[in-house]
Amino acid sequence: MGRSVASGVGERVAERGSNACVPTCRTRKPRPGANVTTSGPNTAQNVTGGEINYLGNAANGSQSTGIVPYLLTALGTGGITHILDQGDTRVNEATLRNIHLKPYKDAIDAGVGTIMPSYSSWNGTKCSASKCLLTDVLKGELGFNGFVISDYNAIDQITDNYQEAIAQSINAGMDMVMVPEKYAMYFHDLKQLVEDGDVPITRIDDAVTRILRVKFAMGLISDQPLPPTDPQIRQSLGSDEHRAIARDAVRKSLVLLKNERATLPLSKSLKHIHVAGPVADDIGRQCGGWTINWQGAGGATVPGTTILAGIRAAVSPTTKITCTADGSGGEGADAVILVVGETPYAEGDGDTRQLTLPEDNLKAAENVKRLSVPTVLVVVSGRPVLINGLLDQSDACLAAWLPGSEGQGIADVIFGDYHPTGHLSFTWPKSVGQLPLHAKGDSKPLFDFGYGLTYGE
Repeated sequence: MGRSVASGVGERVAERGSNACVPTCRTRKPRPGANVTTSGPNTAQNVTGGEINYLGNAANGSQSTGIVPYLLTALGTGGITHILDQGDTRVNEATLRNIHLKPYKDAIDAGVGTIMPSYSSWNGTKCSASKCLLTDVLKGELGFNGFVISDYNAIDQITDNYQEAIAQSINAGMDMVMVPEKYAMYFHDLKQLVEDGDVPITRIDDAVTRILRVKFAMGLISDQPLPPTDPQIRQSLGSDEHRAIARDAVRKSLVLLKNERATLPLSKSLKHIHVAGPVADDIGRQCGGWTINWQGAGGATVPGTTILAGIRAAVSPTTKITCTADGSGGEGADAVILVVGETPYAEGDGDTRQLTLPEDNLKAAENVKRLSVPTVLVVVSGRPVLINGLLDQSDACLAAWLPGSEGQGIADVIFGDYHPTGHLSFTWPKSVGQLPLHAKGDSKPLFDFGYGLTYGE
């Protein structure tokens, strides 16, 4: 599944004329909004490297039009002590190596082309200014031959003196710097630093060599002009084939958390199903952040199938489907599908101390509870959220994560066309007071890392 998804992503990136794609990062705490880009806290898993390997040559299977994957965030980001965005990982070097280092070794071995250090710090030193992390560990010990690129305006956070910030970052091992606005000042200051001997010319030569090495490997340095975007790739954008891959990814990633009295799968021939909740017919909330714009948005942001539309397509022609965002109007229903979830977010705006769902979800749950009929809870979120009360009033529960544009993948599981196979890549807490929970064996979570039911269990 991972290879199919990454190949599809690579083709869509290439269709836009881009040559690079961010696969994932690793985090061990659910409160930061950056969790929307992670696949879990288990830094021992060889997942990151696998994802990168899939992306490396996804477009047409051709190196000349391939996508160079870059790994987002420097090691240790997932262990920040500050509970929200851009914090400080306060651990000794042995802990950093034992817990956080392995995914980066896997990624480098798989051929990652670039690495982007995080805004965060390690023991008070910004990752973008850490020679230990960027040069000694990544380039030296791990043998990374690609180039290191800064995050958006990241070097501005190193120190108030901009020229000194440039010197610290470049000397630490930063090869390319993302400077969206004051690039003229950056160019002037870096040139001056080299002329004054504060940045060795050997460091500039190394950075240029690394950047050119990646470009040569991608086929971007050639006597021949780059070919135009392949029209066949453009034609595949949003194709049935790609949507089928996305739908398969949805159903395979769902995790069945509860299924009392074999409530699921529901029969497609029930007389009346009431679909409730603010996320049931909202494709923007299905997709979450980093969709069309940075923080995402609710509503019809992209073409696709909402969860409600997927349910309507799955049931028999004689089944009555009603739907309200607030949960009202379900009288006489044989079953309720309650779809709750977060509002879209990315890093920054998605930071939260509480992990609670928005109020509109709770109001819908109150109205559904009055119906006293079998209830299937579907949780749409970019991380584990607090669902204790909702779980207690439901007969079955599916963690749907952020299913994106293909809501019919959820209906496939609800109605039994596909049996759930997913397992939690996070330990799911009962309360924020338990955090951080990292893996199976932590004290009394709501669900352990790796938990997941299937039909018949």
